[in-house]
Amino acid sequence: MPLAYLIGIDVGTSGTKTLLADADGRIAARATVDYPLHAPRPAWAEQDAEDWWNAAVEGIRRVLNEASVRPEDVAGIGVTGQMHSSVLLDAAGRVVRPPILWCDGRTTAECRQIEADVGGRARLIELTGNPALEGFTAPKLVWLRNHERASYDRIKTVMLPKDYIRYRLTGEIATDVSDAAGTLLYDVRRREWSSPVVESLGLDPAWLPRVAESAEVVGAVTQAAAELTGLNAGTPVVAGGADNTCGAIGAGVVRPGQALVSIGSSGVVFVPTEEPRLHPDGIVHTFVHSVPDTWYVMGVTLAAGLSLRWVRDELGHLEQGAARLLDADAYDLLSAQAAQAPAGSAGLYFLPYLTGERTPHADSSARGVWFGLSTSHKRAHLIRSVFEGITYSLRDALDAIRAMGVDVAEVRLVGGGARSTFWHQLTADVLGVAAARMQMDEGPGFGALLLAGVGSGVFNDIFEATERTVRLRDSVQPDAAAARDYAERFAFYRSLYPALKQSFAEVARWQV
Repeated sequence: MPLAYLIGIDVGTSGTKTLLADADGRIAARATVDYPLHAPRPAWAEQDAEDWWNAAVEGIRRVLNEASVRPEDVAGIGVTGQMHSSVLLDAAGRVVRPPILWCDGRTTAECRQIEADVGGRARLIELTGNPALEGFTAPKLVWLRNHERASYDRIKTVMLPKDYIRYRLTGEIATDVSDAAGTLLYDVRRREWSSPVVESLGLDPAWLPRVAESAEVVGAVTQAAAELTGLNAGTPVVAGGADNTCGAIGAGVVRPGQALVSIGSSGVVFVPTEEPRLHPDGIVHTFVHSVPDTWYVMGVTLAAGLSLRWVRDELGHLEQGAARLLDADAYDLLSAQAAQAPAGSAGLYFLPYLTGERTPHADSSARGVWFGLSTSHKRAHLIRSVFEGITYSLRDALDAIRAMGVDVAEVRLVGGGARSTFWHQLTADVLGVAAARMQMDEGPGFGALLLAGVGSGVFNDIFEATERTVRLRDSVQPDAAAARDYAERFAFYRSLYPALKQSFAEVARWQV
């Protein structure tokens, strides 16, 4: 019997990553194809859906060629991608306008309009599990009605980025439970479109595609797509999932009690639950997992890795120069510098609110702060305080989740934080829980190909898929003394935002 291979396609904001792996999870080939992000106005973010498709086609061809895999040996394809971004099709299946992305900030007025139309913020959270936020899909539709009526009137289908790639591969229109949950049009508890919300906003329910479970096969590669990609016509394609859920699956975070801590530009704390848990104030997101009969709660800190990148770019010229000379990574050198300072950075605190904050402070006016700075502080203290401040912000999100009665026994660390041994131990100490790193951190695309393996019968279910393919690299326990010390320091960190909240609002008037 020929060896089965699986393909996962991740439609990211900076590029599309395609993975090819065998049934034991061994990566045979990977390809990333970049594309631009367009900002027609300040705070706007759009992309060309055709760029996504061309990147997926090129990525598929490259991984098949690199691994010399026969197309008939590909058992299935899974898709994932950025949540919330709007892909709108007309009656002929053409894209109406460039998709408005998850990071677009033009819809503040529409968010308030949605809350008013539905009957208030509390009512919206009751119906969808979440408040209205600028990144979600529904505010984009209302914005189009308010500002681009000609485009709005052409809409016949609303889908998400990964759904568009699947549509181009198969010709079938569908979405999945995890991406539907991020539209603000979905009842996360009932796992169905929310008729009260759709009706209150005056949207056409016919626009909303059928919703499948993430591992369900919803179509097969068409002959036209096969000719472009090198795949076999008829290859099954599953519904796939949102990037957060597929990232969690790729790290084996599929059961309650586990947590995913992801440190990219933003920081995410993702915890599966066996039932939907709603935060009354909406400071923690409640969405649907790509695992059947499972939900998740999620806290987000907006400038995690972004804060460290700012330090590298603006203050890390020494590390950047040394990295070029030594053929090293500037982030590794920053981490080594931070490790030279004592725990707690000699009383120096950094608030990582460079672009505002989301969990637990939904405050777009919040800004970064160094607090406690004195002449005794050296460069290493400043750098370490940034690592600590980012990790405190993750603890803030985790504690908001714990306050909902959600237990966390272990975190799995992925992204930039997982590459640093120093940050790995710091995460365990600050969060007060064991922190594991993955032997292979391939991101959401790996979770997408595992979903394809379930749908195509390579695995019986997602639990078998993760047990067979996801392997831990190492795990550290919190150092007891350090954890006690950081718990005390974290309490002080938490006192800083309330003390500065009004000042943030005032200084925002002078910033552009």
